[in-house]
Amino acid sequence: MVAPSPTTLHLVGDEETSKRRQILDGARNVFMDLGFDGASMGEIARSAGVSKGTLYVYFADKNRLFETIVEQEMLDQQKVAFNFDPERDVATTLRDFGQTYIQWLCRPGGGSAIRTVTAIAERMPEVGRRFYEQVLESRIHRLADYLEAHVRAKELAIDDCKLAAEQFMLTCQASLFLPFIFQAAPAPSAERIAQVVDSATRMFLAAYRTKPA
Repeated sequence: MVAPSPTTLHLVGDEETSKRRQILDGARNVFMDLGFDGASMGEIARSAGVSKGTLYVYFADKNRLFETIVEQEMLDQQKVAFNFDPERDVATTLRDFGQTYIQWLCRPGGGSAIRTVTAIAERMPEVGRRFYEQVLESRIHRLADYLEAHVRAKELAIDDCKLAAEQFMLTCQASLFLPFIFQAAPAPSAERIAQVVDSATRMFLAAYRTKPA
């Protein structure tokens, strides 16, 4: 028996990856349009342009397909860059972080992903927990670590940096996230995000910046 050449193996691997991506893209569209309960493997197969038989070769059921999409979303979001260099000015860092965070949170199409994960979290708590820990809580901890560095430098007076980080992130969402997630308003403009984040930064520093002696 003649062994397949390395080139043949490489092509097979590329085809496998391409087909899997095709299925995930189709499934993502269906989940966003119909939600988890409304999506069926047949509808997903049609959206992906594959047969149901091919779909089941790659994914055993709808649950596993959804989990894979959430895992991919988590990996993609972990690539979003935030500059938490402790040498950076606090106000600049907070504004940059806040704007990047809200632009990610309220990006076109992002609301559907968050709504879908939220809706399924009660039925699949492990999926919801992993999404929160790896996407949201990781950002809270990174900001809290940055704040702690400036508490040690006597620039900020904060007793609970994790709580302060959560407060800042929620204040940045004010008037932006809830209207967006409930589809009462479109994704906010960069100018509006900058305005809200600047207000959140000024409020945060008014509460936590060390007062002159």
